[in-house]
Amino acid sequence: MSRLLCIRHAESTWNALGRWQGQADPPLSRTGRRAAEALAEQLQQEVSACAALVTSDLVRARQTAGILGRRAALEPEPWPALREADIGSWSGRVSAEIERLWPEDYRRFRAGDPELQPGGGESRRALRARALAAVRALEQRFAGEPVVVVTHLGWLRSLSPGLELANAGTLWLDSRALDDAEPSWCQEEGQP
Repeated sequence: MSRLLCIRHAESTWNALGRWQGQADPPLSRTGRRAAEALAEQLQQEVSACAALVTSDLVRARQTAGILGRRAALEPEPWPALREADIGSWSGRVSAEIERLWPEDYRRFRAGDPELQPGGGESRRALRARALAAVRALEQRFAGEPVVVVTHLGWLRSLSPGLELANAGTLWLDSRALDDAEPSWCQEEGQP
């Protein structure tokens, strides 16, 4: 069992434009850097009390983790398994464009279809399997000690369908509460 302090990366330049990112690699926006600095100040003691700071290897997460780590004297460790979902050809596009170009797939995505591979990318079912494997690896590596995880909304939603969490938002996740069985997929709002 591990307690994970999960942090969604701060606002990226593409978040600011309403572009879907997936595994594309835009950096933090100025607003995102300021939000990460404020979050680092707010969470300094909590982060310092954790055994490790792990992060997605995508730049927006690494930059967020770097700011947190400097404040808390923890070196962020990149974990590719914490990456956002691969959304293939949807990456870099806005919702209206995706809906216009792929109306049926967009409808299926909004309905929570666990088999859909948006833009030819990764299905919800595959993302959940990857996220659960990462959580189990964190449990094993850090022997149940609390860990800070800087990741992405899609990754977090794969563990908690329907989750709403703003950029630079935080939540504690108890790995005991995660069931390896597939959840009832629910309609998603927002964008990856």
